[in-house]
Amino acid sequence: MTSVSTFIWFDSEAEQAAEFYAAAVPDSRITGITRNADGSAFVATLELAGHAVTLMNGGPGHPHTDAASIQVLVDGQDEVDRLWAALTTDGKPGPCGWLTDRYGLSWQVVPSELPELLGGEHAAAVGAALNGMSKIDLPGLREAHLRG
Repeated sequence: MTSVSTFIWFDSEAEQAAEFYAAAVPDSRITGITRNADGSAFVATLELAGHAVTLMNGGPGHPHTDAASIQVLVDGQDEVDRLWAALTTDGKPGPCGWLTDRYGLSWQVVPSELPELLGGEHAAAVGAALNGMSKIDLPGLREAHLRG
């Protein structure tokens, strides 16, 4: 059997990050913690909305960048707002639905409606509206789509 999962290197915060992510993303849970002899976490495994993720405490030298991110598709503005607020707590917002969480990991909080709004003849108008946003404003994107 072949399976694919995401593996992310942390300096020393893998267990705390796993707890934070499992609490923030609906239908998520920690599936295991492998500990070092001193009791500290070495590897934390979790499922984020059914997607397998492994977080490892590997020490410094491999910082996160926005070249890789976790994208979460959500239903509606309320869930965009909730997840955005949770993930930007002690983190920082970025452009176009991107953010960096308190551990330096990049995320994209995207309404599931966005691909449809970006398709077709109104893509340029929606894209221009999106480029002016940090947290995605779904009503604003719908308005741009209608104005085309």
